[in-house]
Amino acid sequence: MLGSSDLYKHVLSIVEKCTHLNHLKQLQAHIITLGYSQTQFYQFKLVRLCTISLTNLNYARYIFDNLKSPNVYLYTAMITAYSSLPDPESSLLLYRDMVRKGRPKPNQFIYPHVLKSCPEAVKSYGTELVHVHIVKTGFGKHPIVQTSLLDSYSRFCSNVNGARGLFDEMSERNVVSWTAMISGYTRVGQIGNAVSLFEEMPERDIPSWNAVIAGCTQNGMFTEAISLFRRMVVEEGEVLGNRPNQVTVVCALSACGHTGTLQLGRCIHGFTYRCGLNPDLFISNALVDMYGKCGTLVQARRVFDKALKRSLTSWNSMINCFGLHGQSERSIGVFEEMMECKDKVRPDAVTFIGLLNACTHGGLVEQGRAYFDMMITDYAIEPRIEHYGCLIDLLGRAGQFEEAMEVVEGMRIPPDEVVWGSLLNGCKIHGHTDLAEFAVKKLIEIDPNNGGYQIMLANVYGEIGKWDEVRKVRKKLTEQHASKTPGCSWIEVDNKVHQFYSVDKTHPRTEEIYTVLECLISARPCLQFGSCWRRMVGRVQQASTCQATVNYGISDGDTAYWQRQYFSDYVAAISVLLKRSVIGMGLLLKAGLLPCDDPFYVRDSANGIRNPVGRPMLMHPFTVH
Repeated sequence: MLGSSDLYKHVLSIVEKCTHLNHLKQLQAHIITLGYSQTQFYQFKLVRLCTISLTNLNYARYIFDNLKSPNVYLYTAMITAYSSLPDPESSLLLYRDMVRKGRPKPNQFIYPHVLKSCPEAVKSYGTELVHVHIVKTGFGKHPIVQTSLLDSYSRFCSNVNGARGLFDEMSERNVVSWTAMISGYTRVGQIGNAVSLFEEMPERDIPSWNAVIAGCTQNGMFTEAISLFRRMVVEEGEVLGNRPNQVTVVCALSACGHTGTLQLGRCIHGFTYRCGLNPDLFISNALVDMYGKCGTLVQARRVFDKALKRSLTSWNSMINCFGLHGQSERSIGVFEEMMECKDKVRPDAVTFIGLLNACTHGGLVEQGRAYFDMMITDYAIEPRIEHYGCLIDLLGRAGQFEEAMEVVEGMRIPPDEVVWGSLLNGCKIHGHTDLAEFAVKKLIEIDPNNGGYQIMLANVYGEIGKWDEVRKVRKKLTEQHASKTPGCSWIEVDNKVHQFYSVDKTHPRTEEIYTVLECLISARPCLQFGSCWRRMVGRVQQASTCQATVNYGISDGDTAYWQRQYFSDYVAAISVLLKRSVIGMGLLLKAGLLPCDDPFYVRDSANGIRNPVGRPMLMHPFTVH
């Protein structure tokens, strides 16, 4: 018969080889026949094998329930397994049973897992409930428990002030507690506090960098995320060895896609190879998304084709890439390819948003209707507000307003700004002023403090000649001190991103930019660009006049003024492009305003100036939904 030490080694060796539940049952029978059925250590190994390797919680619970007096480590193993599923109710009930029995006593390692489950099972006061018990059992000052508490307060209760209070009271703070507090700030959108706390950290590791970079990306602060990524690579990577990992790269690529920083995105792509980061599924999906948003669809497709494995996210990214840039047939082609692939990928709600977008930009009304019906009947997917918005946009652009209103009236959820905005866009395209007035009033009902909607209403009244109503709206705007969020555009020139807002004169080359702007609007010749100048002037004048008269409801005599003031973000971006030398890298213009109700108008304008600047130009109309 084996001695205790030999049996210990023997059991461990068998545990490592177990790959099936039958193997575990054989080992369990062997242990029972040797008289160790109640030995905590061996039962702990069996429970862990069940929960981690075999993911069979039912049999793990069977082993646990047949123990006369399981110790705290067995309770911790089961609670951890339940919280990882997640099955918060079972985790909380097991913890409650342990507390009621009075033995074993909880230790500091069980509370982090209880704090993950209790707030989800008891949503209103779960964290506070566990916090009270932590104080009673004397673990309130333990660093591991304190870190879990502040994370729970910020994650489940959105009580970042309470979490900060716990953080300030901590006698010992390690990099994990600092990172937890930074993540708490980013969850509630307090990026300033998150970055300030990050700068105060005595030491940083990769997860702390990832927390602040991901927080900036998720809260729309893409420029800050890119800046932090550069710092991590240059400062920390060389000195402290905190080199970006897969998570960092995915967050940085997302920021590049949103800001249109194509050259940096390419550099990050090369960085993944230089640093030996395996192009896993997440990085591949991020690269497809980044290249697609930046307009380099050939490269996006190349990355997609090279991926060793494709998830539903991979297919959705590729469908959305083509749809975003108006290549409807190719977007639909990717969907059909997905349906025929051997992996049997099942489309989800996001897939159909991409398809409906593609149909909208391609004017494929019948196919759009068919995909909407397919989503409901074939895949039992409940339409979201985004699906309704896409369908109404599709019908509105096609001038089918009666059917569009039938969709609105038949919606199972209240229509939001996207729905009414889509309907309004179709009305503006086809000059349907009565319905446009109705749609704008609905938008104002949803957000009465949005000055942009009031301006839209004034535009509609101007279109139908109700100038008294225009004056009333403008008077109301003045009294409310309402403002419209200015349009914004970016252009990447030789690896540097220039950002412009309406009425923006902060750029160091403002004087040169507005000189070119005057030439564009007044149609004065600019000899630098030769024969292409006349074609481009015609496009810009058409767009800027449309922007002035339709979007601002002003008289013809004031058109030139508004051309200079409100179309300046596009023209300024194009002006910077024109003023650059013809040598150097490519250009990427990311347009925040879409003139003449045509989201691809400026791409056409860009193609008109492709030859004079002697370099490729990519368009990213990011307001197309």
